[in-house]
Amino acid sequence: MQKPTNSPFSIFNSQLITFIRKEFYHVFRDSKTLLMLFGLPIIMITLFGFALTNEIKNSRIVICDNAKDKASQRIITQLEASKYFEIEKTLWSHTQIEDAFRSGRIKLVVVFPANFYYELMHLKKAQIQILADASDPNTATTLTSYVSTIVSDYQKELMQDNKFPYQIIPVTRMLYNPELKGATNFVPGVISLVLMLICVMMTSVSIVREKEKGTMEILLVSPMNPFLVIIAKAVPYFILSLINLTVILVMSVYLLDLPLNGNIGLLYFESSLFIITALSLGLLISNSTDSQQTAMLISLMGMLIPTMLFTGFLYPLENMPLPLRIIANIVPSKWYYIIVKSIMIKGLGFSAIWKESLILCFMTFFLLMVSVRKFKIRLE
Repeated sequence: MQKPTNSPFSIFNSQLITFIRKEFYHVFRDSKTLLMLFGLPIIMITLFGFALTNEIKNSRIVICDNAKDKASQRIITQLEASKYFEIEKTLWSHTQIEDAFRSGRIKLVVVFPANFYYELMHLKKAQIQILADASDPNTATTLTSYVSTIVSDYQKELMQDNKFPYQIIPVTRMLYNPELKGATNFVPGVISLVLMLICVMMTSVSIVREKEKGTMEILLVSPMNPFLVIIAKAVPYFILSLINLTVILVMSVYLLDLPLNGNIGLLYFESSLFIITALSLGLLISNSTDSQQTAMLISLMGMLIPTMLFTGFLYPLENMPLPLRIIANIVPSKWYYIIVKSIMIKGLGFSAIWKESLILCFMTFFLLMVSVRKFKIRLE
């Protein structure tokens, strides 16, 4: 009996299934591919679903209650119950308000006048003052809108109970940026992003380039101290970054009409510290990789996304879950962004930014020490 032969179509299907099965085996054996396939969507959904939102929540505000009556207490209670606010503390005088904003933790202050309830009951109208930190104009506008809505709800509640046309007038004052220019938030963020990317990316490929060209061996056997090689790689980018900073500041002042309220010498000092931090990070990446493509990829993906997400100029950090807020603390550009806004927009001195400066110093020292230890001074 003649054995049936397989048709060309069945052979084609068999070969196709075999190759598909082989590709699945390759995919499942490669942990990096699996991480990209399944890890990236999970991370993106988590970030954009829970962390990266323009809705302002859990903003720290303070109350200056000069009235201490039941009307002011009622509004304060509603502010406390709102998911948008966390009342940091209660102030008892106007002299404390400036110190509250200087701390950098406070976004808004609500001030009740001394005769708030009396004026409301007898004159049928009263005022409350809302002071907002408008160095971030979007956040300031949103928060004042939230407060106005809560005050309006209390006003409607009074009218329902007493049938009188009570009117509570919120008087809003935007500090540091009364014109609500977007550049006040945009420019410090761009400075942080540009300096971080240029310093890290350009420095990260410097030592790797020498390795790929084979000139690193010549440098190591030369009488030159190997650690001077690291310094020599960093100095040109340090100078070029300062030139970039100058260009950005000139364009901000003369094209965007952004005032430079603080000490320009202090700004350059803090910027130099941040540049050294970024250069140290770039040298660490350079010493840890063997190809320019890898160094560029790590620099671009590892610095661009964290700087944009965890600095605070695109998305409010207060909205993020606690683990992401902790991660943001290890991103150097977050602290530099606070420094630039404090100097440029608020006109504050070193006494207001010494903590952030100290953090950058520790980061620089740590990154430099690790970079030096990982720098191979012997040929393999």
